Amino acid sequence: MSLPGAAKLTNFIRRHSLPLSIIAITILFILYTYGLTENPPGFYHDEAALAYNAYLLAKTGNSEFGVRWPLFVQTFTWPLTVYANPVCIYLLAAFNLVFPPSIWLARFLSSVAGFETGLLLGLLGYRISRKAKFGVIVGLTALITPWLFEVDRLFFDPSFYPLALTLFLLSLYKAHTKERWSWFNVAALAATLGLLTYTYTIGRMLSGLLALGLGFFAINKGRLFDVIKVWIGYGVALIPLAIFNLRHPGALTSRFWALSYVSAEKTFQGIAFTFITRYFQDLSFARLLTTGDINPRHHVPGATGSLLAAPFILALMGIVIIFWRHRRDPWWRFMIFGLFAAVIPGALTSDAFHTGRMIACPIFLLVLTIPALEWLIQSGSEKEQSQAIEGASEGAADSTKEETSASPRRAVLVILLLATIVQAAYFQAVFWRLGPKRIFVLDANYKTVYDVAVAMPSRPIYLADGEFGPGYIHALWYATLEGRNTSEFVHLNYGEKAPSGSLVISAEGSCTSCEVVLTSGQYSVYRQF
Repeated sequence: MSLPGAAKLTNFIRRHSLPLSIIAITILFILYTYGLTENPPGFYHDEAALAYNAYLLAKTGNSEFGVRWPLFVQTFTWPLTVYANPVCIYLLAAFNLVFPPSIWLARFLSSVAGFETGLLLGLLGYRISRKAKFGVIVGLTALITPWLFEVDRLFFDPSFYPLALTLFLLSLYKAHTKERWSWFNVAALAATLGLLTYTYTIGRMLSGLLALGLGFFAINKGRLFDVIKVWIGYGVALIPLAIFNLRHPGALTSRFWALSYVSAEKTFQGIAFTFITRYFQDLSFARLLTTGDINPRHHVPGATGSLLAAPFILALMGIVIIFWRHRRDPWWRFMIFGLFAAVIPGALTSDAFHTGRMIACPIFLLVLTIPALEWLIQSGSEKEQSQAIEGASEGAADSTKEETSASPRRAVLVILLLATIVQAAYFQAVFWRLGPKRIFVLDANYKTVYDVAVAMPSRPIYLADGEFGPGYIHALWYATLEGRNTSEFVHLNYGEKAPSGSLVISAEGSCTSCEVVLTSGQYSVYRQF
């Protein structure tokens, strides 16, 4: 029997569910976007390049290298020419039409995208299960997953990819529930596949694999025709990419070849063996649950793995239940296919378990928890149907038996949810204790040497790249934030020396024939002899 106090609380929550939900979401949003300029510290040079080009596009319509309204935006020329994807740059550019540039604004957009991903995954969980509690569990789990939370605090392409993928899955599930796909369903699927392609580099491969995976839904001639229409629409969305690639041969693949072990010098057998090895490295349970990405820029060392253990267990249970109960369902077959396809882009590069290149994996894993949640909470469907057919008294007796048999499962779920909360709290404690100390890997030292250099009267200030990357972009970015004219700076070509007597901000690590003014971490200011 319910206690009077508990009954009153339940009734209060039901009567005021909308305002209470708004208050809860607002509090979660504030916590999710808190401290974006302190943790992570600094502003990594990739972030600075994207944000600087977004500002230039908003104010002049030209990129850093003078290209007007480019589809893919050139950011660096050293150590190799890099072209950034357009989605996050143009999104920030739109906001820069109204708001001034800032580190907070750039990272805030990433964090908002991550928060929206959590809400939309919750919506997807509700639509699949038709239970609000499942949607809440899936959405909250997404918001506290370290893999997604940490990526969302950096202004990178990968920060926006989970949102694009979730929009695609929502569109696909809506189409899946219909016997035939309307033109709206076809357009939504083609558009979101295109969004996946242009949001992040892995999308050029993964979106193609997901498009092929739509074949699971071609269960009859009508559906096959619907899938073909999506493929045609997606092909149309790829036309701008194809034109860009024809005009700039190799521009979109140079970074892949620099990062991949695939090369013309290796045999097919050697490449295949390396791929299989790398694939299973990326699927390593130990890596997923204990260390995560070893790059401290992407993941705070010593916190937890990139995934929380209990949701991962639920996802594995979900996969087993799919093979047991739902193996004929094209939606769940596609979800398993999508999970294993999501590993491929990362497995084709040399880095083991790269957060960004495997960013689609946690989205599929979170959705795969839903069958496990249903099995752990809900009564069996066959018994529910029999209760509806039989009399009320017999139904009540069956219900009591089912509740008794279901209680151990629900106890397991309670334990898993409590474990999730405890581990998430531990991760947050470590994240906020150690995260702000990642000074070196996030280029936080550059601002120190920049401030010293601009306080000195010598002009122009020369910017030298080197061992620690294209540091010049930081000077242009910080000058933009301060309203300083960027003509005060001259970017040296790699290996070029500044004129005698000039002031240099350097990412070279060391200098010859110079007088060092200040060294901070990997950056320095020196006077060239």
